[in-house]
Amino acid sequence: MTVPIGFRSTRFEAVPKGVPPLSATNAFDGVKWIWMNGRQVEFDKAQVHVLSHGLHYGSGVFEGIRCYRTPEGPAIFRLEEHLERFENSFKIYRGEIPYSRKELTEATCEIIQANGFDECYIRPLAFRGLGTLGVYPLNCPIDVTIAVWPWGSYLGEDGIRNGVDVCVSSWRRAAPGTIPTLSKATGNYLSSQLMKMEAMANGYAEGIALDVEGLVSEGSGENLFAVVNGVLVTPPLTASILPGITRRTVVRLAADLGIDVVRERMPREMLYTCDELFFCGTAAEVTPIRSVDRIPVGDGRPGPVTARIRDEYLGVVTGRIEDRHGWLTRVRAESAMPV
Repeated sequence: MTVPIGFRSTRFEAVPKGVPPLSATNAFDGVKWIWMNGRQVEFDKAQVHVLSHGLHYGSGVFEGIRCYRTPEGPAIFRLEEHLERFENSFKIYRGEIPYSRKELTEATCEIIQANGFDECYIRPLAFRGLGTLGVYPLNCPIDVTIAVWPWGSYLGEDGIRNGVDVCVSSWRRAAPGTIPTLSKATGNYLSSQLMKMEAMANGYAEGIALDVEGLVSEGSGENLFAVVNGVLVTPPLTASILPGITRRTVVRLAADLGIDVVRERMPREMLYTCDELFFCGTAAEVTPIRSVDRIPVGDGRPGPVTARIRDEYLGVVTGRIEDRHGWLTRVRAESAMPV
């Protein structure tokens, strides 16, 4: 059968009821400029070649960062730590980001200002571009882009307040020795796509992956915390999870609030019997989980520990609570300075 050019199958689409499908028009509304390889490029002209290595083999790394509106003006949350992970992600794949951390910091501030945003999501991306085509990647240049756009809470504002319903995914995280999960590599998120599509097709907001041993790993794009008898429990890095910046933040905030944290392997059944459960991540921020596989978590509402962590986190990133750890970077094109 000949498929017409431009044809798109909608057979497997699973958009929740009441949620309009996104298009490039409304998903990136208001974005005028994207930073590409050292210069600002108009949104519609930000293009790469179809034979770029990263497009064929997933040879790229990225970051997810947020800029928040604060009383002191727009400020980026933990930019230094995100850029450090950005560098380390490519280092694992024998690549070096061809811009210094200072240059990327300035470029991030400049592209936010160029687009006129006082709060936005930030997506740095480094990938192997047009060179040779074959699995061996080192003959290809490394291209770097930084895009910014308005993006609300990943799992919805109602989810932040009241919690979301999730499932345990049939898709598992990669086994050790297959692909490095400590790298935030583009190809790693193919399994995340499968998890997310499966979850939404079955009426859930998100899925939770198990690791190769059948123990709890993480969500499709979020780290995970359980509350058991007032103690926070989170899977260790050896559970095939991404070393989340927000996860690290939650651990620090918990210490500030006098809440104990343990990093230990979690059996699946702990998801059903814990007192509270929540996701955390740059996109998801701190989102309570109210049920897993249609089994209520606790009494089916966000619990007190989750609420304290969520409120403290949102207070710090928006400048309503003192930035006592120096996590916020004020957006200034000339020189990025801590708030």
